[in-house]
Amino acid sequence: MSFPHKDLLGINQLSKEDILTILDATESFRQISQRPIKKVPTLRGRTIINLFFEPSTRTRTSFEIAGKRLSADVINISGSTSSVTKGETILDTGYNLQAMNPDIIVVRHSTPGVPHILARNLECSIINAGDGAHEHPTQALLDMATIREHKKTLQGLKVAIVGDISHSRVARSNILAMNKLGMQVTVVGPPTLIPLEMESLGVEVSHDLVSAIRDVDVIMMLRIQAERHNQTSFPSLREYSNLFGLNAEKLKKAREDVIILHPGPVNRGVEISPDVIDGNHSLILNQVNNGVAIRMTLMYLLLGGSDENTD
Repeated sequence: MSFPHKDLLGINQLSKEDILTILDATESFRQISQRPIKKVPTLRGRTIINLFFEPSTRTRTSFEIAGKRLSADVINISGSTSSVTKGETILDTGYNLQAMNPDIIVVRHSTPGVPHILARNLECSIINAGDGAHEHPTQALLDMATIREHKKTLQGLKVAIVGDISHSRVARSNILAMNKLGMQVTVVGPPTLIPLEMESLGVEVSHDLVSAIRDVDVIMMLRIQAERHNQTSFPSLREYSNLFGLNAEKLKKAREDVIILHPGPVNRGVEISPDVIDGNHSLILNQVNNGVAIRMTLMYLLLGGSDENTD
């Protein structure tokens, strides 16, 4: 199984074949998480550092679980407990961690490009766990795995990505992945939350939720990222929810076999109603489950793990 990359910095660096290699390998790692004893010796003796400068529940925890299920030694460092708070640069932090000989550093940072800076200067592998509003490649890969698991294919599927497109690294990574895999994407939201250059990425743009979801296979709802807004982009959350929130009544206009995704965290009652979150179309918790498998796969591929130890 060949994976010709030292780092995972974004979907842009991956070919269609790279993505399919990751998705195919993920099938085996998903099975490991379903066993009574959820551990294999694949990365025994390897060291993984999770370096998170932004809050995270799903991503950070799943990276930690993924490393431990592969028998790696996993170290967690948060921004508030790092020496960056004392004035150390992120690159000096990276150099000091490199001196301890880790195999992978997983980094999340509010500034776009931080994983790329570390990757250019450090010998160990770097995984981008989200850099500002730029990319979140592992989220896009777990989304592709979730869609393929339930739709059995990706080629030709129609997808609506709804919400705060402007500030969403998840939307950007998913659009890049979906384009490479032959999917048709429509982004949906108020004009103030959709960048002007969106159509240049090969997607359609809609400002009408009901019309946009009528004939799609997948609806991906996004959180309003208030922490990244410099000013109010819409009059109120209530008005946003009325126009672009997904509820059971609007969902009736979609196909009966449509699936619903959300990268989390979910603001119940804002971008999506509780009955839809907990309903039969929702695969939100399946995404979380696949997140562990995808991250196990990436660690395995980046470090050249042994197939024998995986079995």
